[in-house]
Amino acid sequence: MTDAAALAQEFWCRMNTNQWSLAAELFADNIEIVWPQSGEVISSAEDFVALNAAYPANGKWQFSIKRLIGAGERAVTETAISDGTTNAFAVSIFECADDRIVKITEYWPEPYDAPDWRRAWVSARTD
Repeated sequence: MTDAAALAQEFWCRMNTNQWSLAAELFADNIEIVWPQSGEVISSAEDFVALNAAYPANGKWQFSIKRLIGAGERAVTETAISDGTTNAFAVSIFECADDRIVKITEYWPEPYDAPDWRRAWVSARTD
């Protein structure tokens, strides 16, 4: 039985090596990586590797899973990502079959300052 949570964890572990082809080895032949916010789709392991190799970086990328939820063929991760200068956060939905990652849908939200009008009902998060 496919364990999507284990595959998602292994994916981010391999991404942390910055050897993109190691992560791509987990993909099914029909991989689809969807970025809904920009409307882009990566449709092959080769394109995934080339895109990550070409991505501008100020140092080695680091990936830290903050939360992993999964059962059976689906898993979701919240991951902090940094190259030492750029800090990002990704929410990734993994769909898996036959011990391979078939689809990843990723959301890359932009951070923003909380509006003043909400201060009476919220507190600032420190992590």
